[in-house]
Amino acid sequence: RVDYYGSPTPLKQMANVSVPEPQQILIRPFDAQMVGEIAKAIQASDMGLAPNTDGRVVRLNIPPLSTERRRQLVSRVKELAEEARVSIRNIRRDANKHADQAEKDKVMGEDERDDTKDQIQDLTKKYEGEVNDAAKEKETEVMEE
Repeated sequence: RVDYYGSPTPLKQMANVSVPEPQQILIRPFDAQMVGEIAKAIQASDMGLAPNTDGRVVRLNIPPLSTERRRQLVSRVKELAEEARVSIRNIRRDANKHADQAEKDKVMGEDERDDTKDQIQDLTKKYEGEVNDAAKEKETEVMEE
């Protein structure tokens, strides 16, 4: 957020942000007087980027990732993947509870409940596999230099 005439404002509401090169971000404020405020906000953030200004635009050159930073990103990918797997399992638990309750309320029979639980388990395995595949792919992508 950038201090825009006294109120914190998201950058995308006060500037066009583009990526002219893979290692560069270009910020063109709608109000050219805000270049300095945008640069200050970027320096104050903990992103570790040094903005370059030329009066009308702010350029951010993104340095190549260090091995240590790549490892941190891989660790974060693993955390996010685990959170996704936990969410999937929680959904499975809730769906199984609904199936049990439906059988208890005589809405479905025991065989139908068992079939439903099997389908729920199959979907759980499918989506956990997709999460695992996406996480492995992202880990490989991050570690490539």
